[in-house]
Amino acid sequence: MSVMSARGPVRSPFFALALASLASCDRDPSGDDTGSRTPDAFVAPGVDAGPLADAWSATDAPSVDRDAGSIGTGELPSGATGIASRHPGDEGIASDPDVLFSDDFESYASVDELWGHWTNFFGGTSLTTSAEQVHAGHQALQFELEASDVEHSDGVEHALPVEQDTVFLRWYQRLDPSYDVVGSSHQGGGISAHYEMDGHPTPGIPADGTNKYLATMEMWRGADTDPSPGALNVYIYHPAQRDVYGDHFFPNGEVLPNTSIPGDFGPSFMARPNVTPELGRWYCFELMVHANTPGLRDGRIAMWLDGALVGDFPSLRLRDVPTLTIDRVSVMFHARAVPVTTHKWIDDVVVATGYVGPRS
Repeated sequence: MSVMSARGPVRSPFFALALASLASCDRDPSGDDTGSRTPDAFVAPGVDAGPLADAWSATDAPSVDRDAGSIGTGELPSGATGIASRHPGDEGIASDPDVLFSDDFESYASVDELWGHWTNFFGGTSLTTSAEQVHAGHQALQFELEASDVEHSDGVEHALPVEQDTVFLRWYQRLDPSYDVVGSSHQGGGISAHYEMDGHPTPGIPADGTNKYLATMEMWRGADTDPSPGALNVYIYHPAQRDVYGDHFFPNGEVLPNTSIPGDFGPSFMARPNVTPELGRWYCFELMVHANTPGLRDGRIAMWLDGALVGDFPSLRLRDVPTLTIDRVSVMFHARAVPVTTHKWIDDVVVATGYVGPRS
């Protein structure tokens, strides 16, 4: 095995997100929840969408009927039907007109060379050539969280040269079988719009429709009796968030904090079973953020696991002004407390304006 590592105090907006915003996960939210509560449907195959649809209020901004004509309202793609299907083995995918950024981590002789491609990297980020820790090719990126009761993070970030209304982020990741974190944790990837303002991150400042929005695809584990790493969800800053920190949207329609209040995803929302990925195996993660038309609730966030659509949240209001556009993507590894040193490996990252899908 070969690992090349660089540690340093590189400042990062998502680092601050990890340190500050996840305090929300351990707070005592108002209502009938506690900070460690796990949504009930974690132990059930799913929930009926009816009560969630009935919760839609006519006083909200208008939503749009779903049809096949728009990424915000139409049927979403899945499986091996995306951009990757045009590039077997991801060969030449970087030159696809719909691709904004990609990295297979094959070209680096040193982790410091990430600076030539990524906007930022930080923490225990390194390169590895260990076969088990590489998804494809001969090299991948490794994050390491050392055993500690002090909050810390690893990650990579890319600032988009041209801001976008719709972004898809696909990456492969594998979590160490030793991963055993409860509560505060970011171990996925994110898409954001102006979360960093004037060179500074803004955790704990609610989104108001004009300042920012952020969504990360990650796992939430509320108690040590829940299987690790926890259930997939979208952690999100949006104008209707329930606290100063972000909400958690679960595929079954529940929202943390205050899971007794149904999520407000419009009448077309389809509840899906919550999913807990396995430790120690590679998965293809993909997250989509589609900004709404100001004045309409036609924003949408979706997530795929190995090409299967596992969460779809339509009829969202993310912004009230057209200038609030997506400017950054990130893949991170954060925890408030880590009982044993653990790792996350990522590979084959693609950022695009359309659905990417798994490598073919």
